[in-house]
Amino acid sequence: MKSKKVLAAGTFDILHPGHYEYLRYAKSLGDELVVVIARDKTVEKIKGRKPIIPEEQRRFMVEALKPVDRAILGSINNMFEPIIKEKPDIIVLGPDQETFKEEELKQKLKNFGLDVEVVRFKNYIRCPFHSSYDIVKEILRRFNKCYQEKKQ
Repeated sequence: MKSKKVLAAGTFDILHPGHYEYLRYAKSLGDELVVVIARDKTVEKIKGRKPIIPEEQRRFMVEALKPVDRAILGSINNMFEPIIKEKPDIIVLGPDQETFKEEELKQKLKNFGLDVEVVRFKNYIRCPFHSSYDIVKEILRRFNKCYQEKKQ
């Protein structure tokens, strides 16, 4: 029986429980989980800001997570490049990855000769800090509070 390769992708700037649950779900769908880490320039283009954590460090940290078999850096020029190279059986989209709809992505991949199942992880984990933005905001809030207290 052929093993199933699952591919997930994201920025993974500051890791939080939502990232882990997304990757754990992705791994549950197959035998091997490959995670594509967005390049620094890609993050800047999409989010309008540089990531806090550099791409190679983000790749290293994601690869260290239990569900992940391999983490690779994405392509700067063509987002489909790592998908074409890896030839996954399943691609898992995160709840906040709205660039593509499942069927639209599946059709685009058929143009590259890939028949890939595309699913979306819908169980978004709500926790006090479920995004890098929320985490940074809280760090700044605490820093400002501490700074104000020291000034007095």
